Amino acid sequence: MKENRFDEEKRALRERLKSVMDQVHNQMVKSNRSIDDLRVMAVTKTIDPEIINEAIHQGIALLGENRAQELLEKYEIYDKQGVDIHFIGHLQTNKVRQIADKVCMIESVDSLKLASEIDKEMAKRDSVMEILVEVNIGGEQSKSGIAKEMTEQLLEQISSMRHLRVRGLMTIPPVCEKKEQVLRYFEDMYRLFVDIRAKNMDNIDMSYLSMGMSGDYLEAIQCGANIIRLGTALFGRRSRPVNV
Repeated sequence: MKENRFDEEKRALRERLKSVMDQVHNQMVKSNRSIDDLRVMAVTKTIDPEIINEAIHQGIALLGENRAQELLEKYEIYDKQGVDIHFIGHLQTNKVRQIADKVCMIESVDSLKLASEIDKEMAKRDSVMEILVEVNIGGEQSKSGIAKEMTEQLLEQISSMRHLRVRGLMTIPPVCEKKEQVLRYFEDMYRLFVDIRAKNMDNIDMSYLSMGMSGDYLEAIQCGANIIRLGTALFGRRSRPVNV
């Protein structure tokens, strides 16, 4: 029964992935961009490692982990060769040590406190962690992320940390009923990204703009995203806990 269920899920994944990549390719062409300029992330929350490995075998080379504990439970099961893992969820400072050697980027840095803890942990390891600063572009109290107006100040504070390397920005916009609304948030985010990049701040490398999820990734691409984070679009709706 378990094998049959996985076979069915793998077939569905392959079909969804083909559909998504066709749409992504078409949107990149419309936006006069090369497909090589975009990274498609598979968001793995509650998805069985066997299904994640099938996504990897089908060409996915970037995984996004939301929860430290789940990452620890699934990490050794993944076929990790040639695959990058980013941490994209809210990260408590007491969890930094647990994931520091398992991810190559933390996308959800939104405070000086968290940045300092990551820097301290990486110093112990004589290593450098690549990070994105998460921006709360909609100013929602229910979401994490630094306020847009405070982003540059936080970047200046982080820039002196020797064991961090800022590679760009990340955001999750408010839920929008109309395409025009989400486009405004994405366009605002892109302007912030470009403005900061133009300032050439020390130790700040504005290479990545991570925005766009399963419901709005085409709009994100249209507005300049070069990392999109897809869960439901690849794996379908999550209806059960992960089985490891």
